[in-house]
Amino acid sequence: IMLLTDPEIESSLLISSDEGATYQKYRLNFYIQSLLFHPKQEDWILAYSQDQKLYSSAEFGRRWQLIQEGVVPNRFYWSVMGSNKEPDLVHLEARTVDGHSQYLTCRMQNCTEANRNKPFPGYIDPDSLIVQDDYVFVQLTSGGRPHYYVSYRRNTFAQMKLPKYALPKDMHVISTDENQVFAAVQEWNQNDTYNLYISDTRGVYFTLALENVQSSRGPEGNVMIDLYEVAGIKGMFLANKKIDNQVKTFITYNKGRDWRLLQAPDTDLRGDPVHCLLPYCSLHLHLKVSENPYTSGIIASRDTAPSIIVASGNIGSELSDSDISMFVSSDAGNTWRQIFEEEHSVLYLDQGGVLVAMKHTSLPIRHLWLSFDEGRSWSKYSFTSIPLFVDGVLGEPGEETLIMTVFGHFSHRSEWQLVKVDYKSIFDRRCAEEDYRPWQLHSQGEACIMGAKRIYKKRKSERKCMQGKYAGAMESEPCVCTEADFDCDYGYERHSNGQCLPAFWFNPSSLSKDCSLGQSYLNSTGYRKVVSNNCTDGVREQYTAKPQKCPGKAPRGLRIVTADGKLTAEQGHNVTLMVQLEEGDVQRTLIVDFGDGIAVSYVNLSSTEDGIKHVYHNVGIFRVTVQVDNSLGSDSAVLYLHVTCPLEHVHLSLPFVTTKNKEVNATAVLWPSQVGTLTYVWWYGNNTEPLITLEGSISFKFTSEGMNTITVQVSAGNAILQDTKTIAVYEEFRSLRLSFSPNLDDYNPDIPEWRRDISRVIKKSLVEATGVPGQHILVAVLPGLPTAAELFVLPYQDPTGENKRSAEDLEQISELLIHKLNQNSVHFELKPGVQVLVHAAHLTAAPLVDLTPTHSGSAMLMLLSVVFVGLAVFVIYKFKRKIPGINVYAQMQNEKEREMVSRVSHPESRPHIPQTELRRPGQLIDEKVESQLIGE
Repeated sequence: IMLLTDPEIESSLLISSDEGATYQKYRLNFYIQSLLFHPKQEDWILAYSQDQKLYSSAEFGRRWQLIQEGVVPNRFYWSVMGSNKEPDLVHLEARTVDGHSQYLTCRMQNCTEANRNKPFPGYIDPDSLIVQDDYVFVQLTSGGRPHYYVSYRRNTFAQMKLPKYALPKDMHVISTDENQVFAAVQEWNQNDTYNLYISDTRGVYFTLALENVQSSRGPEGNVMIDLYEVAGIKGMFLANKKIDNQVKTFITYNKGRDWRLLQAPDTDLRGDPVHCLLPYCSLHLHLKVSENPYTSGIIASRDTAPSIIVASGNIGSELSDSDISMFVSSDAGNTWRQIFEEEHSVLYLDQGGVLVAMKHTSLPIRHLWLSFDEGRSWSKYSFTSIPLFVDGVLGEPGEETLIMTVFGHFSHRSEWQLVKVDYKSIFDRRCAEEDYRPWQLHSQGEACIMGAKRIYKKRKSERKCMQGKYAGAMESEPCVCTEADFDCDYGYERHSNGQCLPAFWFNPSSLSKDCSLGQSYLNSTGYRKVVSNNCTDGVREQYTAKPQKCPGKAPRGLRIVTADGKLTAEQGHNVTLMVQLEEGDVQRTLIVDFGDGIAVSYVNLSSTEDGIKHVYHNVGIFRVTVQVDNSLGSDSAVLYLHVTCPLEHVHLSLPFVTTKNKEVNATAVLWPSQVGTLTYVWWYGNNTEPLITLEGSISFKFTSEGMNTITVQVSAGNAILQDTKTIAVYEEFRSLRLSFSPNLDDYNPDIPEWRRDISRVIKKSLVEATGVPGQHILVAVLPGLPTAAELFVLPYQDPTGENKRSAEDLEQISELLIHKLNQNSVHFELKPGVQVLVHAAHLTAAPLVDLTPTHSGSAMLMLLSVVFVGLAVFVIYKFKRKIPGINVYAQMQNEKEREMVSRVSHPESRPHIPQTELRRPGQLIDEKVESQLIGE
């Protein structure tokens, strides 16, 4: 026995090996959320922690070992005996650091990185791994559509094939019994219904079994399909189908090959006749199974009582939640009897030999009902002297159970009360062979079901003996095969005349595409025998697929795609290419040219089934060509593959200030610089539509004054990065180059954040030293060393447009600033004991830096012609560090030439600064806008 402590108090296990007489406590260093016990090895346990880690124990919880971190809740499984050679193999779905899911397997005590396997290549959709019997299922969404993959007996995954235009948006695996998959699929045009599909043995090819089965949402949001598999009779299902907004119950005895409505009882509980004529009126059942293990569902059947089905439902034209009664069938759904007018919980005792019924009610009860004759008659028994609010019923383990425990409350404030009910005293002996009679399974008189006649032993209703080994015993005799034992094969549909004919989208000859001349393949007749059907002879030979020689075909329909369906790949990473051919012999020559100077050849296409892997070491667009040849012809295909590397950073480079109607250059600087195929989306000014380019720079003009925001978005593969800058537009302004005492360079890390902060400090010092309003001043520290900055003298006018400052006003402000700078009046304290002086370099009305990303040939010649001027500037800057104001209008051409020298000497671009007009204090640049202006 294992008990878990309350995690709010402590994290421990209490383990008893003597049926609860004594317990030993084992402390844990994690908090358990759920446990999964091995189906065969009773001491092997998987524990899932609250922080999504999976642990294993081979000692019934006494010691634990971490298996994997980041495991998806409820997506871990023990190995299936028979399908896995190692009984300690664990299947799990784990999340990677970047949030993707992948399917992993490893041994419970040896789950290191080196010992983990990835049975499914690549990533899978989150929360999609299912391991059930011989099958493993995963889902992968590409192109907006989910694709489902299955592995049968742990072989290579294959894509599950539904009819071509099913286009599923959701799938649930209902059953994997008897080497076949029953799946509920919600198709593109369905909302509250699902279609039932049934597969071949491998779980790959699916055919339609029933359309529009009703579905609902459970209390935790999980999808519940109204389908019930009857226990004890293979191939028998009940389903609620929606027809013209009415839900009706149907039954099948051959795994969905044929369905029919349920015949209502002839009489009601009082013996009065029931007038219910098929197909207008029938019996409808509720098919939901209880999720609570301590309460029975509203429908029940047992393997040891194969003919008995108990369910709640109603009689009429459709399923209803009102007028619910209880019904029983003792002949496997052919006929039904009403047993109660109100809903009851019904349990099976003595392997179905006894039925126990307790009323569904919120009131306390003290009676239960027993039936020894399959629900034909009922006896009332008292199981408690005080009425009990029943919470649930628990049967003792074992097939021959005759004991059940009822638990509940005598009042809403009382403790749990457990009442043990023992039925052994009812029986005085065990049943003998003469107490049984034969009963033949049939469907409306047809005895051959699933290709066999099955005869069961049933206890005679008048014998009150305890059932033994004869319960559920059956004899089987195969039947001769008829058309009813065959379903339509994949790609075929049943028409009104009963024939299976190809669907409009299906080409029967496509089945021979993986076929070589001289070999043979199974040519479908349009029919396939229902899986687990045991019929022999008859039409079996006629309907079974025939081996047929592979026809000689020239290659046709050649395609090359990536394994994930994308047209992009990452530099330095494996890309898997898949070659597909509609038809043509397998034995042929295949040549793949990757477009980067490397090509490979293959003798036959089958050697590329797992894909062709290749690594591109450069970015760019590569033309991948594939050609296939055989003796009858050839075919080729092309794929243009975009190889990229991840884009990490985008920086928009443009001037801080510009002149109205002057062309401005903006450049997107990327890191890394070579990332592959890019698309640039530009938003600037008041434009409502973006400008889209393939180049990383554009030119534009602003026709009105004010602040303008420019945004560039760069699309690289699946990633989109952007940067935004603000530019001020004026007719007239002044600019001044600033320099600093050399000690500032010692503390300059040359990053944008530092430059922005220093710019604010310099502006504050200028305002304090000169008294010039802050609206007139903008400071931008430039990238690179030695440290330099630009001081902009900006115009201002009030909102009415009056009191507009003249060019002379700008000159006066500029002269005042230069005067204070030359007097060493502008300084700031960088840190305690470190004073930095700010100096004036020169004043200009022309742009100091041309941000054009590339230089033309003439520009380079001009650059060489002014190199001496650049050297002169450098000497003055290095040794003088203070230059008096210069008349800007006389020096514009020389300043243009100096820009180009500056452009070469600094790796990062400098601002583009023309002249503008002056405005009055009160409106211009707030600190937020200024922060944007003086960024990189």
